[in-house]
Amino acid sequence: EVVPTCERYPVRRLPFARPAAGDVAFFERLMPGRVVTGQEEVKPFNVDWLKSVRGCSQLVLKPQTTAEVSQVLRYCHERNLAVNPQGGNTGLVGGSVPVFDEIILSTALMNQIISFDKVSGILVCQAGCVLERLNEYLEEQGFIMPLDLGAKGSCHIGGNVATNAGGLRLLRYGSLRGTVLGLEVVLADGSALDCLTSLRKDNTGYDLKQLFIGSEGTLGVITAVSILCPQKPKAVNLAFLGCQSFAKVLETFTTCRAMLGEILSAYEFMDEKCMELVERHLKLSSPVTDSPFYVLIETSGSNSTHDEEKLNNFLEQAMASGLVTDGTVATDEKKIKASHLRERITEALTHDGYVYKYDISLPVGKLYDLVTDMRARLGQSAKNVVGYGHLGDGNLHLNITAESYSHSLLDAIEPFVYEWTARCSGSISAEHGLGFKKKQFIQYSKPSEAVVLMQQFKAMLDPKGILNPYKTLPSAP
Repeated sequence: EVVPTCERYPVRRLPFARPAAGDVAFFERLMPGRVVTGQEEVKPFNVDWLKSVRGCSQLVLKPQTTAEVSQVLRYCHERNLAVNPQGGNTGLVGGSVPVFDEIILSTALMNQIISFDKVSGILVCQAGCVLERLNEYLEEQGFIMPLDLGAKGSCHIGGNVATNAGGLRLLRYGSLRGTVLGLEVVLADGSALDCLTSLRKDNTGYDLKQLFIGSEGTLGVITAVSILCPQKPKAVNLAFLGCQSFAKVLETFTTCRAMLGEILSAYEFMDEKCMELVERHLKLSSPVTDSPFYVLIETSGSNSTHDEEKLNNFLEQAMASGLVTDGTVATDEKKIKASHLRERITEALTHDGYVYKYDISLPVGKLYDLVTDMRARLGQSAKNVVGYGHLGDGNLHLNITAESYSHSLLDAIEPFVYEWTARCSGSISAEHGLGFKKKQFIQYSKPSEAVVLMQQFKAMLDPKGILNPYKTLPSAP
C-alpha cells in the first residue's frame, strides 16, 4: 500500500474548504453520470504511475467541454475548493495526483480532434486526447506528432503540454515550446482564455501560451491545443551499437551528427545495467551484446536508399575507427522492436524494486560521471544504479533501485544529486518537471529572483492558490 504523500513528505494542508455533499450535488447537476465518488472508484486517480505518492481525494470530475471546466473552476474558486488537474496520470514527480483531498479534474473525456489541416500540418484537439491515438490518426494522413515518449499509450496531450514533456523526438523536432502554436486555457476563476491560434507566425504582444506550457496545472487548466505536426518520414532506419566507454559514446555522437546531419532524429544511450534489467525482467533480447554502453540511433528522411547509404557509411567509419565494437542496422519491422529496448527501460526498472528517479540536464561531456559517482557513493545500499537517456539533448535519466523505499537511502541521494548537478550548471529536471517531489529543490536550477517572479505570476493568475496546490513552487518556509 502506498503511504499518503503527506505522511512521507511532511506538508501542511492549506486552509481550503472541504468538499461537502452540496458540492457533489452541484457537480452531479452540471455533469450527470460523470462524477466519481466511491472510494474504490476514486482510488486509481489518487495514486501516481510509479505508486510512490498517494492523495486522499474523494471526488473525481470528468468534464467533456471547456464550458464545463469553466463552470467547475468558477464554482471551486467561489467555494475555495482546491483542484488537481489530471491527464493520463503518467507523471514521474508526483504532480498529477492530489496531496490531500483536492478535487480531481480529469480530462479523460475531453478527447475530440477539432480539426486537422493537411496543407500546414496543424492539428487542433482537446486536451484529453491520448498521444498514441493522435499519432495513429495523423499517420493515416501522412503526418506524425512532434513528440514521442514511453507513456504514449496513456498520456494526454494536455498533460504533455502542461509538463512540457520531452521524449525521443526532441532532438529532431524541438520542444513543445516551439511546436505548440496555440492553447485554450481555463483560469482559476473560471474565465476561459482562447489563444488557440493556428498560425506559425503571430508576433502580437506577449506570448501568453508559454506561461502555461510547463506550468504543471498551477496557473490554468489546458483544455485544447493547436500543434504543428511534421510530415511522416518515408524512411525510418535504426542502428543499434555497442561502445566500450562513455568517451566513445560521445565521439560516436560527434561523428554521427557530422555524417547523418539532417536525417538524425534520435541518439539514445543506455548502460549495460539497463540492458541487463530489460532482458531479465521483460525477456527482451538485444541485437548487440557484451558492451558497457549501447547506443540507439534513429534516422528519419524522405529517401530510404539515400538514408541507408548514409547510415551504412557512418557505421563503417565508426567500426573502422574503433568507436563502435559491434553494431547492426535495423531496417525491417522486426528490428525496429530494438527501439522498445530503450522505451521500456522505465518499465523494467519498476520490476526491480522501489525506484528513485532523477531526470537531469548536464553538459554532455559530464553526463555519465554522475552515474559513476552515485554508484561509488551508495555502494551496497542500492540494488542497481543505472544511467540512460537522450544524449543528443544532454538529458540523463539516473535511476536507483532498492528492495523497498528507505528514508536513509533517500537522504544519501538527495540533495547530493542536486548539488552535483548545480555545480555543473545543469538542470535538476530536464523533462519531467518539478511536481511535488522536486519543488523544494528549485533553487538548484533557478536564481531566487526567478522564483519570486514565478510566485508573482501564480498569485496574479490564481490568487486563492486553488490550482494544483503544493506543486512546482516551493512552499513558504
